[in-house]
Amino acid sequence: MASKKTVLLFCGILSSLLYGAMNVVVPMQWEGYSSVSRVVSELSAIDAPTRSLWVVLGIGYGVLATAFGAGVWTAARGNRSLRIVGALLLAYGAIGLVPWPPMHQREVLAAGGGTLTDTLHIVWSMAAVLLMMLAIGFGAATFDKRFRLYSIATMVILVVFGVLTGLDGPRISANLPTPWIGVWERINIGVFLLWCVVLAITLLRQLPHGDQSRRRRHFAFSRP
Repeated sequence: MASKKTVLLFCGILSSLLYGAMNVVVPMQWEGYSSVSRVVSELSAIDAPTRSLWVVLGIGYGVLATAFGAGVWTAARGNRSLRIVGALLLAYGAIGLVPWPPMHQREVLAAGGGTLTDTLHIVWSMAAVLLMMLAIGFGAATFDKRFRLYSIATMVILVVFGVLTGLDGPRISANLPTPWIGVWERINIGVFLLWCVVLAITLLRQLPHGDQSRRRRHFAFSRP
């Protein structure tokens, strides 16, 4: 029978699979929506035809992401850096347990119909990105050289495509064409989801089996 820690860590894999599936299935419910030229937040925008479905699935993702954070926290034991990663992932998952303040659709924003909820949506997004970057950064300091380099590469991709997404951001409010913004944003989402899967697998492989000693567990977390 799988231990509680194993189940919690598997939630990291399940959360990434769920979010990836959401980005395939939900856009299909909105005729005319393009995952290439529209951002993910538009799927949950006020009066968007996909809002209800996205919100329900998003809460499910938040539950799984929070459980994963708890799994990383419990797997850390005496490893301070990994415990910080767990705390950051817990916070990241927690902000997804309730629906984010939604943005308005492009046409409404362009007509000057934006309200406080649009500003708060940006704040929530920035908080999520900050937690993601910090989690990856501390994760890079936790494991061996390969995982460190992988984490650094992930952060570089997040910065590059985050900038590209941000440059197109004002065009959303002006209801102007954003031919590739959906691609840039989804690359960022994808690399973070993949990082969570790799972290989960790494920790699952290092869980003690049978009567392995505590010393061996500590060695598994040590860096060269």
